[in-house]
Amino acid sequence: MATPLDGAERAALCDLFLELGPDAPTLCEGWTTADLAAHLVVRERRPVAAAGILVRQLATVTERAMADEKAKGYEAVVARVRGGPPPGPFRLGPLRATNVNEYFIHHEDVRRADGRAPRTGTDELDDALWQNLRRSAWVALRRLGAVGAVLVRSGTGERIVARKGEPAVTLTGRPGELALYLAGRRSAAEVTVTGPEEAVRALDAVRLGI
Repeated sequence: MATPLDGAERAALCDLFLELGPDAPTLCEGWTTADLAAHLVVRERRPVAAAGILVRQLATVTERAMADEKAKGYEAVVARVRGGPPPGPFRLGPLRATNVNEYFIHHEDVRRADGRAPRTGTDELDDALWQNLRRSAWVALRRLGAVGAVLVRSGTGERIVARKGEPAVTLTGRPGELALYLAGRRSAAEVTVTGPEEAVRALDAVRLGI
C-alpha cells in the first residue's frame, strides 16, 4: 500500500516545486522550496549528513550538505527528489511507510504556505496516515510528561491512546491534519483540542515532533 502513496505524494510535491520555483515559502520556518528540496535529498541520499536532522550537534554537517545540494541548481535537486531514494532502507517496508508521512507533510508545507486549502484526501491515504500515527504519535508527544493524549479520527471516531496519563488532552481531526499538528504545524492544521485546562496548557507549552 505504501508504494503508490509515497510515490504519488513525492511526484505531486515535485510538480509543485517546479510550478512555484525555488524562492516560494514553506511552513518549515526559515526554509524556501529550494531549502526543502535539498533537505529531502540529504535525508534520503546522504545518510551521514542526514544525522544532523536528529542530532543537533551535527546540524552544521546537514546544513553544509544542503548547501552543496542547492549549488547543483534547483531543477537538478528537484529531479533528485523525484528519482526517489537509492537502494537501501527507504525502499523497504517500515521506512517506506514513514515516507508517506514525510511527503504528505512536506507537500502540505508547500501547498498551505502558498495559500491552498487542505485536501480532502482519499480513504487509502487517510488509512495509511492513521496507521503511521498508531506507530509514531507517542514520539511527537514524548515531552508531555505526565499528561496523557488521545487522538480521535474525524468521521469514524477511531481512537489512539498516544500517551497514557492524567489529565489527558484529546486531539480530533482527519489523519492528515493530526499528522501535521504533531509535526509542529499547529496553526496550519485543522485539529480540535479539548480536555482539562491544565492538559491543554501543557500541550500548548511543549515542542512537538522530532
